[in-house]
Amino acid sequence: MNPRCLLPLLVCAIPLAHGQIVYEAFLDGPSESPPNASPGSGIAKVAYDSAAHTLTLDVSFAGLLGTTTASHIHAPTATPFDGIAGAVIVPPTLPLFPLGVTSGTYSHVFDLLDTTTYSAAFVTASGGTAAGAEAAMATYLADGKAYLNIHSAAFGGGEIRGFFVPVPEPAGTTLVVAGLLGAFGLYRRHSRRGEDSTSSAA
Repeated sequence: MNPRCLLPLLVCAIPLAHGQIVYEAFLDGPSESPPNASPGSGIAKVAYDSAAHTLTLDVSFAGLLGTTTASHIHAPTATPFDGIAGAVIVPPTLPLFPLGVTSGTYSHVFDLLDTTTYSAAFVTASGGTAAGAEAAMATYLADGKAYLNIHSAAFGGGEIRGFFVPVPEPAGTTLVVAGLLGAFGLYRRHSRRGEDSTSSAA
């Protein structure tokens, strides 16, 4: 096989070997709709595992002006990274999310094949099945149309929020680079053998 043919195979093999995609959202008041001057901030990370059909959510926040009353993942907005949308994960708030505080952390794993994970409206809009809801959720995350916000007593509509964006995976990038370098090495050795054969024949 011509080593040059290995390049597309190596590049394509990395995503197929990984069923997990990670997204991050940086939460603050100016990103809310409408924007506000809250000094609060936070970070939310979701890991979508298409093989296990799970969504692992981790949130950390601090400095809110009001105590927490709810938190949601919303989708889809009409425009990427802008606008508002309905809550898609079990309203009235994320399960066991810390309420009545101005700072805290949260971690939860959602079963995406369980219809009770989603709001009833979201399941209906996604074809009436959990599988349809999972596919829709994956699409909205990838398209920049999903966000997380935290509501508080000071800002009932939401004190801080942020849209999810994909996080590059250093390990995956390293594997791609290593694979490309390996393939290039094979190509160089193959070329040299060809040159040596030509020289011998001459």
